[in-house]
Amino acid sequence: MKFEGLIIAVAALTGCSSLPDMQSLAGEPVAVFPAAPDAPKTWAKSGVSGELPTGDWISQFGDPVMATLVAEALAANPDLQSQLAIVRASRAQARSVYGRSLPNVSVSGSVGVNSTYSAALDERFTDPTYGIGVDAGWTADLWGRVQAAIDAAEADLVASEADLAALRLALAAQTAIAWTDLNEALAQERLAIATFEARDRIVTLTERRFSRGLSTALDVRLARSARATAEAAIAARQQALGNATRRLEILLGRYPANEIEAPAALPELAPIEAAGTPMLLLARRPDIAASEARLTAAGLRAEQARLALLPTLNLSASLGTNQTDLADLFDPVRIAANAIASLSQPVFNGGALRADRDAAIAFAESALANYAGDVLTAWREVEDALAADEFLAMQVDAQRRALEEAVEAENLATRQYSNGLVSIFNLIDAQTRKLNAESNLIAARSARVSNRISFHLAIGGAVTEGPAAPDSDI
Repeated sequence: MKFEGLIIAVAALTGCSSLPDMQSLAGEPVAVFPAAPDAPKTWAKSGVSGELPTGDWISQFGDPVMATLVAEALAANPDLQSQLAIVRASRAQARSVYGRSLPNVSVSGSVGVNSTYSAALDERFTDPTYGIGVDAGWTADLWGRVQAAIDAAEADLVASEADLAALRLALAAQTAIAWTDLNEALAQERLAIATFEARDRIVTLTERRFSRGLSTALDVRLARSARATAEAAIAARQQALGNATRRLEILLGRYPANEIEAPAALPELAPIEAAGTPMLLLARRPDIAASEARLTAAGLRAEQARLALLPTLNLSASLGTNQTDLADLFDPVRIAANAIASLSQPVFNGGALRADRDAAIAFAESALANYAGDVLTAWREVEDALAADEFLAMQVDAQRRALEEAVEAENLATRQYSNGLVSIFNLIDAQTRKLNAESNLIAARSARVSNRISFHLAIGGAVTEGPAAPDSDI
């Protein structure tokens, strides 16, 4: 039974739900490709339209400093420079594969001495000799094997360019999230400092009351303990702030400058209304494009390995002459020429070619499985971000109301403690609740901003700054 070319594997990219079984030249089964995942028509979360957000998503946060830092990271990050080099290498490899498909011509030249002895004259005569040769060869692409190699190399180039786009998007998202984390850490530090100052005032008040016999030594000890706890919280927040600063500086490529200043502000966000569709997502995410290109390349290489079992037609020609007179080298009459056409068919090579074919098939199966996994992961990431945005919005609203109540409770407890109406336990409890509510609100707002950034990463949002792949000349 004739082997069906593995190149049909790329049919999965055009929406086919399954692919036919494939068999080797000998007829034995070698592979059954899994079904490609079918795209749902809509996302599970209701209320999002079928339109994808357009434009540079960084600008949607209304934070010019974030946009500036993202542009800086895209211009200076060493990982991007590394991927740019990989793109250049892939382009050179594609040119190399194409160049090897063309006829090759080599020219050779020689200079020597022709020595003869004349017995009659008892004298040796020497004459210089010149030689020139031209050899040409070409392997005819009878079955498309050479073209498959060229197409595979070009698919590798497409994959490397898509990897660069994916890295740019990921780096922009990482920088934006690092900036958000820095603002959260700074806000938490300021909150810890304000808490310490408030508890220091309580210590002063308690000690004054104790001196007048209105409070007990227990109240003083508890107030001082609460102040020390707040002091420890400042140290912890400062450590987190330093870590957040260094993470951002690494992304910017300017560590350890320690020059980044943040306003400790987090943007207010509206609900997500546009997220496209699962099918539109596949045409937009660069990592999916890279996975598709690798699947295409793997299928082409499997086809190339299969065609290597078929006969090969080689054409060669040579021109050559060897003369004592330099002018005679270019005399058409004196030039010797020959041309040869040969057809070769592999007969026995220890099963190496069949093993190459089977390995290429297995790699193509792996590429298709990776593609299916990448698609499912992409859909999950969008669904996770959509669901998280809704729940985080609920958390922010609840934490804001909790903070409002905690502020009023703290104010009330402070007045009542000053008037001797409640104990120090009530005041410390009210302060702790207010601290936790404000800290939780900051964390919830930061988490929602980071999730919104992850959402734009998941839908393959556009990034207009930073180096992109140079135009291809293939």
